[in-house]
Amino acid sequence: MNGDKIIEVKNVSKWYGSFKVLTDINLTVRKGERIVVCGPSGSGKSTLIRCFNRLEAHQEGEITVNGITLHDRMRNVGDVRKNVGMVFQHFNLFPHMTVLMNCMVGPMWIKGKSEAEARQTALRFLERVRIPEQANKYPVQLSGGQQQRVAIARSLCMQPQIMLFDEPTSALDPEMVSEVLETMTSLAKDGMTMVCVTHEMGFARAVADRVIFMNSGQIVEEGAPQDFFSNPRHERTKLFLSQILKH
Repeated sequence: MNGDKIIEVKNVSKWYGSFKVLTDINLTVRKGERIVVCGPSGSGKSTLIRCFNRLEAHQEGEITVNGITLHDRMRNVGDVRKNVGMVFQHFNLFPHMTVLMNCMVGPMWIKGKSEAEARQTALRFLERVRIPEQANKYPVQLSGGQQQRVAIARSLCMQPQIMLFDEPTSALDPEMVSEVLETMTSLAKDGMTMVCVTHEMGFARAVADRVIFMNSGQIVEEGAPQDFFSNPRHERTKLFLSQILKH
């Protein structure tokens, strides 16, 4: 992991109407860093990472991604999203397209790749997530775990510098969780910059460089996994860990 900042968040706040969902968030992510964001439901975790590719707009503070500052008047949000892949809780695959076409469409439409080049890239990343044999099937023909691995491959086909994961295993049956986590762990070993919202604490222990705990729209605590799990400082963190680690 080198020292270059790739995401910088300064004093960021966000409202939905009169409800303040993020309060004065400060965070720096460096190239190659793997960050896990955890916390109770409604704490602002997903909203925060959705601000990193402008799927959500913030009202106060400053977010800079890959040297581009995100704001209401920006016209180059596409330049940010080209380099920020995102994997959602519910896959968001195109149901009328095959797995292969789901992976080809982004590079062709957004990056201007030829069909042959997009196909080659798609097959490479389907191999990377270990489901090349599913290339000609449609999403409905796959298990949830397979669909999520296709979603990861689809993001990788854009060859992003950053991958965001928004609770990627929470919609999966328990027996399918491990195959998705194995894929994500493999990506982490390759040095991909990753910010992952998840309750999978085993994954956080094994993969994260830093664990961030959010509560009520604020970052309450952050630290290396060893410190975070063995010696949490804040009572709210201790309560959260005592509840989640029981399961």
